[in-house]
Amino acid sequence: MEYILALDQGTTSSRAILYDRDGAIHGLAQRELQQIYPHPGWVEHDPEEIWASQISVAVEALSRADSRPRDIAALGITNQRETTIVWDRATGKPVYNAIVWQDRRTAPICNRLRDQGLEESIRQKTGLLIDAYFSASKIIWILENVKDARQKARAGELAFGTVDSWLIWKLTSGKLHATDATNASRTMLFNIHEGTWDRELLDAFDIPDALLPEVRASSGTYDRVSTTLALDGVPITGVAGDQQAALFGQACFRPGMAKCTYGTGAFLLQTLGEKSRPSKNRLLTTVAWQKDNKFEYAMEGSVFVAGSVVQWLRDGLGIIRASDDVEPLALSVPDNGDVYIVPAFTGLGAPHWDPNARGTIIGITRGTRSGHIARAALESIAYQVADLLHAMRDDSGVPITELRVDGGAARNDTLLQFQADLLGIPVVRPAVTETTSLGAAFLAGLAAGFWKDTDEIQTQWKVDRKFLPRRPRKEVEHLSGRWHQALERAKSWTEAGNDKA
Repeated sequence: MEYILALDQGTTSSRAILYDRDGAIHGLAQRELQQIYPHPGWVEHDPEEIWASQISVAVEALSRADSRPRDIAALGITNQRETTIVWDRATGKPVYNAIVWQDRRTAPICNRLRDQGLEESIRQKTGLLIDAYFSASKIIWILENVKDARQKARAGELAFGTVDSWLIWKLTSGKLHATDATNASRTMLFNIHEGTWDRELLDAFDIPDALLPEVRASSGTYDRVSTTLALDGVPITGVAGDQQAALFGQACFRPGMAKCTYGTGAFLLQTLGEKSRPSKNRLLTTVAWQKDNKFEYAMEGSVFVAGSVVQWLRDGLGIIRASDDVEPLALSVPDNGDVYIVPAFTGLGAPHWDPNARGTIIGITRGTRSGHIARAALESIAYQVADLLHAMRDDSGVPITELRVDGGAARNDTLLQFQADLLGIPVVRPAVTETTSLGAAFLAGLAAGFWKDTDEIQTQWKVDRKFLPRRPRKEVEHLSGRWHQALERAKSWTEAGNDKA
């Protein structure tokens, strides 16, 4: 058996990639996913489209590599996290669209949970803060707003899952309702210290445990793909949420190592090892992965809008035709012209956690050109990541000596150089930037015996380019100060509790 197949179901597309034993790509297919915006701040996906797009790109990737299911040693799944799907166990049909992680409709529910005094209990048990970002409030919204949903959930007729669970259910033709520990740890329902769904939280949220999937290891045997599908008989042996998969794919196995994925959002994770650590700076403690019957943990900070600010320049403002056009446009001006963009389209994530913040462009004059807007958009990504890293460094007490980067925007040299300047440490781009799917492949391959251990995987991680800081610190401090001035002007724009987002 020559390959590991990784299914990478992301926020904006579904991808499938075939990897060989050297971690090289032998087949890749991708299909964009429709974004549904029923109201301002609401973001949905069609679960059936998620499934159809994912299985179709899997078949296409095999075809491009001239391979068949018998050539696949194992299948790994990585997915957009927190996105919530509830479906009927008998029919397999969703009761509502998938509510995407970016969706802010449940901010009032989160306020209600805070008013119940649950914030500290949730932080201690789950490592998370109360926020609409996570799955629990989305489940509550579906149970409260979809006809007969709560009654059916209590009767055991409905199933909840993040996208990995939905794909596992579909791949096994409804035989297996399961998730892995990394995805479970993003629901606000999972006790990361005990490794189980938390009974007290389920009772407090009035969420029936009959809804929930079985929690399994990130690297281990799940089941085989149903013989009714084109991937018949392929074993599913690896599952991880996209950011934990990227951490694994970046070979950040030692405590203190960190990576940032620049995708739709930006996600900074630092490996903690087998001991979790609470955050003083409103960052998250999460499960990094579970393998060999052991949990390992990570500290995480999330930027809600990163690469999607470039998509907004393309689709919203129309100042670029393709995402790759942003770099030359940004380089058409020598600097940002004192223009700053705070892309708080759906609020601010860590370390601010302000659901009522909204996007701001400040510093515009008659001399402002599209190049300044493009440069400010790129720089906004780096500023947000820098805020996370500084908070994380303070929390962990462990110096981060380099930042490994991946994701679509990591191809942008201008962004990465500015990131290195802000952080004052090297920013390292690996030779293979498909680290999210690669991490899922590694987790699956370890369980299937395709790779021996993490030492073997470590040897496959290679550097493409290292960006070293070169701006004077005084200049960096000035720029950062102006960014934080702009940031304060974006906060608390909408009234708490009255925000339809």
